[in-house]
Amino acid sequence: MTTLAYTHTNFSGLLTDRKADLLLKELNALYLQRIHKLGSDQINLIGRYSHSPVMDTLTFSDLELLVDEYKATEALIQLFNTLFFNQQVELVRGEHEPEYFPVKRNTFARITFAHGFFASALHELSHWCLAGKARRQLSDFGYWYAADGRTEAQQRAFERVEVKPQALECLFTLACQRPFRVSQDNLFADFDTSTSTFAYDVYRQAEYYIANPQKMPTDTQTLLRAILSKSLI
Repeated sequence: MTTLAYTHTNFSGLLTDRKADLLLKELNALYLQRIHKLGSDQINLIGRYSHSPVMDTLTFSDLELLVDEYKATEALIQLFNTLFFNQQVELVRGEHEPEYFPVKRNTFARITFAHGFFASALHELSHWCLAGKARRQLSDFGYWYAADGRTEAQQRAFERVEVKPQALECLFTLACQRPFRVSQDNLFADFDTSTSTFAYDVYRQAEYYIANPQKMPTDTQTLLRAILSKSLI
C-alpha cells in the first residue's frame, strides 16, 4: 500500500496574487538592505551583471508560456546563469539524472537537471540555494541519496532532508504560475506510506518562508525576487 497522507494539502492556495505582491515587496526591501551593506566594489560588480547585454534584452515573461516547456526552461537557464554569473555557477540542461559538479580547473560549477525538465531544474536550484559554501565544493553537495525502492527507514531519512528543498521548489514553482506537487520519489515502496506527513511538512515550511522571507537563503531571495517581478532587473 503506497497511498499518501495529507493528499488534501492545497498548494495552489499557498501563494495568492496578494501574498505574492507582499512577498515581492519584502524581498525588494531585503535586497535594498543588502545593497546598503555592500562596499562600492561589490555594488559595481552587481551593476556590471545587472546591465549586461543579456540583462537588457531578456525578460522572464517566457515562463508564462506554460505550454512551451522548452522555452520556459531556456528562460530559467538564462535567468539563473545571468543572476549568479559572479558565483561561477551555471544551470545546464541534462539528458540523464540530475547531478551537481563543483568548480574544477577554472570551470564553472554546473547544476545539471534531469532530462531537460523544468520541474527538475527548479528542484536542483532549490538544493543549490540551501547548500552552504562547504557543500557547494562537493559533488552533489555531499548529499546522501538512495534510489527508488528505499526501505522505510531510508524513506524517513529522505523525507527529513527534502522538506526544505521542496518547500523552496514549491515557492519557485508557484511564482512561475505552475502547479506544485511534492515528490516522495519512492513509487515502488513495499511498506505503508499512508502515515507520512511529508506533504504537510513541505506546505508548512513553504508557509513559514512566505511569512519570514528573511529566513530564506540569500540566493533564494535573489532568484525568487527575479521570478516574482518577471524581470531580471
